[in-house]
Amino acid sequence: MLLQQFEIPEFHPNARLYHVTYPAQNLKVTGYLAVPRGDGPFPVLVYCRGGIGNVGMTKLAWVSRIVEKGVMVFAPFYRGNRGGEGREDFAGEDRYDVIDALPLLAEHPLADAGRIHLFGFSRGALNALFAAMESPIPRSVAVWGGVSDLAMTYEERVDLRRMLKRVIGGPPWKLPEAYRERSPIFHVQNLPCPVCIIHGTKDQQVSIRHADRLADALQKVEKPYERLIYEGLGHHFPPPFFDQAIRRMLRWMESTVD
Repeated sequence: MLLQQFEIPEFHPNARLYHVTYPAQNLKVTGYLAVPRGDGPFPVLVYCRGGIGNVGMTKLAWVSRIVEKGVMVFAPFYRGNRGGEGREDFAGEDRYDVIDALPLLAEHPLADAGRIHLFGFSRGALNALFAAMESPIPRSVAVWGGVSDLAMTYEERVDLRRMLKRVIGGPPWKLPEAYRERSPIFHVQNLPCPVCIIHGTKDQQVSIRHADRLADALQKVEKPYERLIYEGLGHHFPPPFFDQAIRRMLRWMESTVD
């Protein structure tokens, strides 16, 4: 059950936005819940944000674009953020901020429990994929500009190395198993639902190699997946392509429901 909920006014004429507090493991954590106006039941998209801390925080513009399609959106801030208890992790214990929210969403009176989907942007792909592996509730998972291998992130993003060493305990050559444990490509055999991979070929923050390696890993274990690759685009898509990608993603998600 939700521990607390209060409405944030003037969000969208066709939806209500709430700041919610809910239990994850033994912590109280927070997030946004956007609900279309109407009687429901509505499909649900769990939006796993990128970044860490206040960097890459949940984008309300994204929430707005999705909820206006008649989709309920839940967006966890992850532990330690926006009044939440605990300390933010990076594809570690914070995955339970997503996993533990899923049964609560399935019980929501306006949610269609058979149409709950996961969406991870950038770093959020880690939590989305691990949540899909550990919960039977999601029908699909989509990753957009998603990280799939943390050792590759350490290699590519010099600016993130200090943070990764602090969170994980050291560099990948000293702690290879710790990096593998937090990298979904080494665990995709545990995925029970299909995956949609969305990526721009010119992404400078999370290279297209992450998408390629994830697709290769899924193919090797014969897991269903779809690739939506955008030639020449970077980490953040400009408006026409962003809108198109959102529509394509939501259509794909609906196609995964029996």
